[in-house]
Amino acid sequence: MATSFDTTLSNLGIGRTTESQAPVGNAKTTLGQDDFLALMTAQLKNQDPFEPVDNTQMVAQMAQFSSLAGITEMSSTLKSIADKLNGTTPSDALAWVGRTVLTEGNVAFARTSGGIEGGVELDAGASNVNVTITAASGEVLKSIELGAQPAGTVNFDWDGKNMAGEDAGDGPFQVTVSARDGDKAIAARPLVWAPVTSVSIVNGEPVLQLPGIGQVNSSAVRSVG
Repeated sequence: MATSFDTTLSNLGIGRTTESQAPVGNAKTTLGQDDFLALMTAQLKNQDPFEPVDNTQMVAQMAQFSSLAGITEMSSTLKSIADKLNGTTPSDALAWVGRTVLTEGNVAFARTSGGIEGGVELDAGASNVNVTITAASGEVLKSIELGAQPAGTVNFDWDGKNMAGEDAGDGPFQVTVSARDGDKAIAARPLVWAPVTSVSIVNGEPVLQLPGIGQVNSSAVRSVG
């Protein structure tokens, strides 16, 4: 004959027998604090009056309930912290707008004081590194020799004057780089500074819109001005 204890177990999706039973429908496969409290209440209602539950066991069960509640709350808090650290909020993305970033690109606009600065990213050491700055018309405005450089990033600064010493204007300017170690070509990439005009979030990562370069993932930013 089914008792209220059996009914409680049934409501929790637990069979009375010790045989392994597969969950049916929406039956639960794990128990929470409320479930343990329901079980303990049913146990008290159905206990043998001549052999009641020992006080020590009651205290032990209550301690387990407290531990379970603490662990559950801590797990929820840690998950919230992890989500916050791994995710990008709209306010985080908006913080990029108006900033100036250094990233790979070959188009740059003049800064307010004229000319541009940037960098050359070298995969290996080179005996000779050159930067060539060209106008939109294709005219070569300046060739900068950086000499021998180790692997890594080397910076350059152009004052905005062409080879005749005249002001080259606001751009856009095309930046190309070349590097050699003796007769061997060294892989090199130009880095330019550009302002962030807008930003969007794609797959949780900010994607920056840069004039003359286009869309760049925030992970591709080398430095922020």
